[in-house]
Amino acid sequence: MTAAQRLKGTAVTVAGLGVSGVPAAKALHALGAHVTVVNGTAGEKQQAEAAQLEALGIAVRLGDGDSWPDGTELVVTSPGWRPDSPLFTAAAERGVEIWGDVELAWRLRGPAAAPWLAVTGTNGKTTTTRMLAAILTAAGLRTAAVGNIGVSLLDAVLGEQEYDVLAVELSSYQLHWAPSIRPHSAAVLNLAPDHLDWHGSMAAYAADKGRIYHGNQVACVYNTADPETERLVREADVEEGCRAIGFTLEAPRVSELGVVDGLLVDRAFVPDRQGTAQELAGTGDVQPPAPHNIANALAAAALARAYGVEPAAVREGLRAFRPDAHRIAEVAVVDGVTYVDDSKATNTHAAQASLAAYDSVVWLAGGLAKGAEFDELAARAADRLRGVVLFGADRALIREALARHAPQVPVVELERTDTGAMSAAVTAARELARPGDTVLLAPACASMDMFTNYNQRGDLFAAAVQTLSVPTDQPR
Repeated sequence: MTAAQRLKGTAVTVAGLGVSGVPAAKALHALGAHVTVVNGTAGEKQQAEAAQLEALGIAVRLGDGDSWPDGTELVVTSPGWRPDSPLFTAAAERGVEIWGDVELAWRLRGPAAAPWLAVTGTNGKTTTTRMLAAILTAAGLRTAAVGNIGVSLLDAVLGEQEYDVLAVELSSYQLHWAPSIRPHSAAVLNLAPDHLDWHGSMAAYAADKGRIYHGNQVACVYNTADPETERLVREADVEEGCRAIGFTLEAPRVSELGVVDGLLVDRAFVPDRQGTAQELAGTGDVQPPAPHNIANALAAAALARAYGVEPAAVREGLRAFRPDAHRIAEVAVVDGVTYVDDSKATNTHAAQASLAAYDSVVWLAGGLAKGAEFDELAARAADRLRGVVLFGADRALIREALARHAPQVPVVELERTDTGAMSAAVTAARELARPGDTVLLAPACASMDMFTNYNQRGDLFAAAVQTLSVPTDQPR
């Protein structure tokens, strides 16, 4: 019996409205399941979404995300719902399975479904997945960036559009609820403490990330600079013949992709891995050419090469790729100082990678720490810092780490917590910066204490920088 056949007539509870919950509810209803959607909040947006679903005949319970709908035979959850939610405890007590939206999409694939090239990691997932999609497109393949970004996985699997292969970004939340997926090939880009309040421990977080390797058919791609990613490969249960493929910013060894004299090269998918390397692209083909972005490009290239993509398409795809907003994006150069928006650097690992791309930095940081510690970040960045401007709820944690590891660095601390604080932060950074410096917004924290999201934080930074570029003889 196929999953679609099994779901017909089944009482399914969908946990959560929104980006993944609404498509899941609609797909299940279309398959003949008896669907009830539960959601803890009941705001205007949720009420509008509920009205659309109810018009289709789908039951919705707003403001009630914990109680157990009688008769439930399967739970399908949105990624953000914590594993210790009462609904899931009730499901476990009753022996009812819990699927995530990714698991549902995997099970509903047809017999000729497009294979998945999957990407996860603490940082760089979206960039790498979109790079991969650009390379696959350059190779003439029908593809899309799906999963945690872009097209809904359910839409990709059930829609009329036919694909040759899918570039799939998967978060740790999604992987936690997706025990059955078996990608063609997959990559874990890096691992650093993140979302530990959701997973409970670093070990549990890593284990969920490692699920992406299980059942891989051709290649498990790992980061040679991050031993934890290689450990996850070694522990994975893969298909016979699946290979471990490393990527490195150094010269590659056998079965690795790396960098030699400004070139991205492949010693993994060439006939003579011992004696030859295949040029794929130049570091200048990657924008921006920051070290961590070169690493993203190598991981994307490794997955594409695992699928059989020719070298020319790797170069063409990387040249065509443009990063999303707020990812190490140059905003302006004012009085010889470069202003860079990396508002997406919402944790210490991402901020560390961003800081490492520049020699002399005035760093803008702060926000919600999410339980993070900043000592390692402060110690590694100390020699690069011209100055630091701090803002946000947990700025004191960063200030204290800097006092321990970089006491010589001047720090400006802003107490105001309204959105206008970003303009004040940029003004303070300008006073600290010297020609040749980079003023870098890489907060190492979440944004919701002061801003709607990291996008708004980055937009306000860019707007404040633009006011600096107005000639001094004009009003600002």
